[in-house]
Parts: sequence; structure tokens; C-alpha cells
Amino acid sequence: MTAPSLQRRDDDDEIITDSKLPPVAVSEEDDRKRWTWQKVIVWSVVALVGGIAWTMLAIVRGETVNAIWFVFAAVSTYLIGYRFYSKVIEKHLLRPNDRRATPAEVKHDGKDYVPTDRRVLYGHHFAAIAGAGPLVGPVLAAQMGYLPGTIWIIVGVVFAGAVQDYTVLFFSMRRGGRTIGQMARQELGKIGGTAAIIASLLIMLIIVAILALVVVNGLGESPWGVFSVGMTIPIALFMGVYLRYLRPGKVTEVSIIGFVLLMAAIIGGGMVAETEWGQAIFGLDRLSIALGIIIYGFIAAVLPVWLLLAPRDYLSTFMKIGVIVMLAGAIVVVRPEITVPAISVFGESGLGPVFSGPLFPFLFVTIACGALSGFHALIASGTTPKLVEKEKQTRFIGYGGMLMESFVAIMAFVAALSVDQGIYFAMNSPTAATGGTVEGAVAFVNSLGLTGVNLTPEMLTGTAAAVGEESVVSRTGGAPTLALGLAQIMQQAIGGPAMMSFWYHFAIMFEALFILTAVDAGTRVARFMLQDSLGAWFPKFRNVSWRPGVWICTAIMVAGWGAILILGVTDPLGGINTFFPLFGIANQLLAAIALAVVMAIIAKRGRRYLKWIWIIAVPLVFTAIVTITASMMKIFSPEPTIGYWANHFRYLDAQRGGSSELGTPEVLEAVIRNTAVQGTLSIVFVVLAIVVMISAAIVTVRAIRAGGGDNTEDPAVASRRFAPAGLLPSPPEKELEKRWQPILAQEHKPRSHH
Repeated sequence: MTAPSLQRRDDDDEIITDSKLPPVAVSEEDDRKRWTWQKVIVWSVVALVGGIAWTMLAIVRGETVNAIWFVFAAVSTYLIGYRFYSKVIEKHLLRPNDRRATPAEVKHDGKDYVPTDRRVLYGHHFAAIAGAGPLVGPVLAAQMGYLPGTIWIIVGVVFAGAVQDYTVLFFSMRRGGRTIGQMARQELGKIGGTAAIIASLLIMLIIVAILALVVVNGLGESPWGVFSVGMTIPIALFMGVYLRYLRPGKVTEVSIIGFVLLMAAIIGGGMVAETEWGQAIFGLDRLSIALGIIIYGFIAAVLPVWLLLAPRDYLSTFMKIGVIVMLAGAIVVVRPEITVPAISVFGESGLGPVFSGPLFPFLFVTIACGALSGFHALIASGTTPKLVEKEKQTRFIGYGGMLMESFVAIMAFVAALSVDQGIYFAMNSPTAATGGTVEGAVAFVNSLGLTGVNLTPEMLTGTAAAVGEESVVSRTGGAPTLALGLAQIMQQAIGGPAMMSFWYHFAIMFEALFILTAVDAGTRVARFMLQDSLGAWFPKFRNVSWRPGVWICTAIMVAGWGAILILGVTDPLGGINTFFPLFGIANQLLAAIALAVVMAIIAKRGRRYLKWIWIIAVPLVFTAIVTITASMMKIFSPEPTIGYWANHFRYLDAQRGGSSELGTPEVLEAVIRNTAVQGTLSIVFVVLAIVVMISAAIVTVRAIRAGGGDNTEDPAVASRRFAPAGLLPSPPEKELEKRWQPILAQEHKPRSHH
């Protein structure tokens, strides 16, 4: 189905397609969207609603603010950003050409390279990128107030996060689906490329470990949650077998069955949790759950993708988007009042109980995935570019997929803000501060001196009883707080107080599904990265069907993130409280690496693109400043609640002096070990990222002076297929789609029969 490689006449890749076939792309004249008075009115209304919402949030703010303004501000900004800003990127910076075949068409092998319907691929891509970050980061950042987090989540994604995802996906697709590490090695040379590959591998370990830690904290001592989430594994396996052998291709059918089984698992979990045997079997401590997730991660990464990962993607995508849209609708109906100040005392002092550090830079590294995430660069240069059907679809999948994740983040943020402040701090303060008891939590929270906060034991015990849990004290990690906020909002819209427990555990399982998808997919991507790296010395490792290589590389990566997970679970200071800043910094450093590689690629494309290189340079410079500043503070700060090494030596001195003021000998040993690991990794990550950014800056300057550089794109090949660019086809696309239907149907016949 593919034509031989064609010589390019100029930078626009003038491609001659087969005249015997219908056009493979809509003409530029037909593709140009003409403005009508109806469109002007619609976009004027969108802008007006967004302007009013932002005014209510940022300027007209009293003692409370209504949550509906968050929804309106987010949706309006996303629509404008997608319609206008992403179009600027497409037109002036990337210039996709649908007459050119994508790697999915050129290398179509039915395994890794498969032209995939844009709507299916959007779901797959979103399921892979959306992990714990958009759920946890905003919940933790709520201690700093609502306004800075709202601005970063909504505005940051338009100008930074979605830009990174879109450009990395496009340039990886133009290079046959190469990973960000491979592109760095090719674009930046040996030093910069090697630093990028090492940084990507190490940062991936941190990311997957924190994802798993969030699940552990959400399920610890919760038999209802453990049973319900555990049941999703056999449900996913059944769905895989169903799609593979029983009813191939019936995605909607199996998704409905999976959803029904999922609801049964939640309801059944409540029944099981009330029995003695259920408490004994599923009331697991956090260390046991962590070991179970480590074993699961290894098995899921080596199993065939169709058996577990693919059906979990189907299930989780419906759940993720469905639940978030449902929550947004409930917020509009219920209209909860937010009592959290625009900027809290902890946002001003930087010494909050949830995590320590000033608003700048720590807000930006705490709210990682909802606004900008380096993890996405690994996905956007991993599986997704090998499945894209047409070049123009990268805007819908890359830019649009990240906007959806940002919407998840802002809804999680609102849910956390809607929780009573006293209960919020009791849930998110570490056991070392609360003692893990109701009395200790009440004393600690009331000692913070927060205006309008007067926590009582009855508030905590009543909340725990309402959600069917023994305790909500020190349930760190963000997942329990988000579940409580979602349950409080949803029960007002559907079911009343009697449904609180159901909605809470529904949310816990929703979050676990959300995150486990990224854990198993992340482990698989990490294994691919390690196999590719080892393949430079041992070529056989690059053969992904060589089982010993698969098992060895998976075991190495699982052992790496598993060790960090155990450190987090056993951390007396609250693993998520001390490890999440490292996760956020590492994730943003990886984003800076990805943006640096993209900047070098654009500079090499020639002078006509330099006018628009600021689209990449601005978020790159901002991210570099934020992450390097945060790294320096975590490494050098003398304040023990901020600096890893300051805290390390504080506990080390206590151990050497035989003091028990900071805890038992076991506590001292754990903190000393964990802070040493965190401090060392902080140094390694920032050094590697700086090396990559300097290498990229040198390559960029050279390319600008030379008027361009080497073109590392795969040779252009004429496309022999057509597909619409966005979610809904335009009228010209509909007409062209009709002409292609019999041709593509004929192409699919042999594969369907096979």
C-alpha cells in the first residue's frame, strides 16, 4: 500500500500522490474555515463567559467563591486555546502535510505500527498520559490557596503542557516514532543525547514509583477499596479474552459489560468489607499492598498488550472522561461555595503541613501533570506516533488530549477545595504530625491558627463513618481527599448522604484505575527505553520479541521503582509529602529536556521557522528557571522542612547524639536513608537536565547562524489513504470520506478475515 520514497523539492515536501486514487487530503482552500456571523457570535459568547469567570475568580472575590466559575473559566480558555493558539502552532511551526504518509501507514505491521482511528487513538493516548499527577498535585497544592493553582493549571496547559505534547508527538511521528531519548541523541550529539537517555530512564523510575505510592495510600487499611480494585484485574483479563477470541472488535459491547462488572465490584466491595473474613483478607497494610503492586507491575508489563493493558485502557478511558464530566456537571448543579482563600497563609510563608516550600517555585512542580508533564513526552514519542493515521490529527490527539488532562486537574482541584479546611489538613498532614489519631489530628490542625477552622473529633469520626472507613486521619497522597470531595459534591446531586460511602469508594477505585493504567503502561515504556539503550552494546536486546530481554529489562525497571516505592511507604514523614516534590521536579526537568530537543529541531528546520520559535522558548525558559530553582532549594536550603540534605544531617546528628526527640532509632534510620536517596537523585537529575539544555542551546545557536541544520526526518512518502483531522469531520472531509470508504473497506477485508 505504500509508494517508494520521494525526493523533496523544498521544505514544504511537495508530494505527488497517486492520481488513480481520490485525494488523500482536503485542499487548502476547502480546509480554510470561513468566518460567518454565527461563528463570530459563538466565539464572542465563549470569550465573554471566560472573561466573566476569570474576573470573578481573580478580582471580584469575597470570603467565598462559587465553584461554577472554575468550570466556566477552564472550558472557555480551553476552547479558545484549541481553536486559535494550537492553530497558530499548526500553521507556522509544524506545518503538517496530509499528502505525506505517517509511519503507521509506511511501516504498517499490524503490531506496533497500525493506522488507528483518531477517536480510538485519542482515548488510548489520554489513558496513557493521565496518571496520578492531575489528581494528586492539585490536591496537595490546595494548601496554598485557589488562585495560583487555578491560573497555572488552566493557562499553563495552553502555553506549555499542550504545546510540548503536540510538538513532541509531531516530530516523533516525522522520525518514524523515535523516543525522546533517541531524538535527543540524534539532534544534540553524544553528550546531550546520553544525558537525556539516562535522565529519562531515572526519572521514569521516580514517576512510576510515585504513581504506585498514591494507589497504596488510597487503598491502605481499606478492605472495600482493595477488593474493588483487585477485581478490576480479572475484569480486564476477561475483557481482553472477550475482545480477542469471543467477540473480536466489539469495543462498545465489551466496555458496557466491563462497566457493569465494575459497578458490581464496587457494590460487592462494600458487602465484603462488612464481613470478618473480608476484613481479614482485604484489610491489608500499605507495605503488603506495595508488594502486590510491584508483582502486578512486572506481570502486566510482560503479558501480551491485548490481554491486560488494552482492555484496561478501554475501561479506564470511559471511566476517566465520564467521571470528570459527571463531576463538572454536578458542580454546576450543586454550586458549592469555596471558603479557601485566594492565597493562603501557607502560600505566603511556604511552610505548610502538606508540603514545605515557597509558592514560587514549588506550586509549579507540585501541580505537575495538570499543566506540564515530562512523562507525556515519553508517551508522545512512544506508542502514539506509531499509530497516527494522518499528520493533521496530531493537533487533536496531542494538544486536545492534554487539554482534557488539564480539565481533570482543575476538577480535582475544585473537589479538594470544597472539603472543609480542617478535615483537609487532618487528612493530608503526615502521621508524624498527627500521631495517626483523631485527638492528635484535632490538636495539630487547630494549632495551625487558620481563620475559620475549628476542627472537632466529631467532624473526623463523622466523616470516616459517612464514607465507610475506620479513619480519615493522615490519609496522605491526595487520592482520599479527592474521593471525599467528589463524594460530598456527588451525594448532593445524586442519592443524598446515604450514598456518601458509595461515591467515596467509587472515586477511590476510579483513581486507582486511573493510576494503575499509567503504572503498567509506564513500566512497559520504561522497559522499551532500557531495551533500546542496552541494544547499543547488546543488539539482541532491541528485539522486543526476545523473551529473555523482555524479562530482564522489566525486572530491572520494576526493581528500580519498587525500591523507591518501598522507601515512600516506610517513610515516617509521609512518603507522598517528601517524595512528591522530587516527583514534580523530576517530571518538570524531563519536560524541559523535551522542550529543549524540540527547540533544536525547529532551529534546524530553517529561518522561516525562527519567527515562531518563541512558542517553544518561552515555556522552556520558564520551566528551566522553575525546576532549577526548586532543585537548588531542595539541595541547598538550610531549612529542614525544605532541604533534603538539611533534614538528612538534622536526623543524622540526632542519631549520633543518641537523641530520641525526633523519633525512635528506626524512624531516624528511615529518614536518614530516604533523604540521602532523595538528595542524591535531585543532584543527578538537575545536572543531567542542565547538560541537555546547554547542548540544545549550543545546537540551536549554531543552526540559527547557519540558517538551518541537518534534516533528520524520515524520507517523505506519498500517502495512499484519507481520514479526517479532528473529532468531527468538516463538510469537505465528509464528502472525501465517502469516496474513500469502499477503498478502505476493501483494504480491511483480508485482515478481518485473517
